[in-house]
Amino acid sequence: MLPGLEAADLPSDAIEVGRINDAWGIKGWFKVLPYSADPEALFSSKRWFLMPSEKGSKTFSGVAKLAIKESKVHSDGVVACAHDVDDRNAAEALRGARIFIARSSFPTADNNEYYWVDLIGLSVINREGVALGVVKELLATGAQTVLVMEGEQDGKAVERMIPFVSVYVDDVDLTGRRILVDWQADY
Repeated sequence: MLPGLEAADLPSDAIEVGRINDAWGIKGWFKVLPYSADPEALFSSKRWFLMPSEKGSKTFSGVAKLAIKESKVHSDGVVACAHDVDDRNAAEALRGARIFIARSSFPTADNNEYYWVDLIGLSVINREGVALGVVKELLATGAQTVLVMEGEQDGKAVERMIPFVSVYVDDVDLTGRRILVDWQADY
């Protein structure tokens, strides 16, 4: 196992939040590519769980825990350093590693704010009680976020998109696993 890494089990609520791009400087810092425009989960957690990239890794296998000393925004990206990763060579050995964080470690969302990962899999129902589908992903279009759903209409699979804005979204019930919308099945 590499310096700074400790063998671990992936938490049951682990979410992939980014990957390590490359070493940064000579003191063990590394560049991180976050998967979110707002990487607060990276900053709030001091325990990252790493897995090798899909291509594999020559330096470690399985799941490893990395104790983070500091992570911060730098220029247009994120950089971080970890305990016992003290030089450029050690940081370079982490290149390509996928970063997972326990969902329970995410900062608490404000009222009427949601993590995308919490919306995926929710049923979408309109005001008339018609099931429109299940959220399979979300898209950031610049102007707003869009719910992308898989559903069924007249016995055929359909994909629907609904802007995730208050004009169309009446209620998000995370515990009930549903989203109530002002949207018709034939839109």
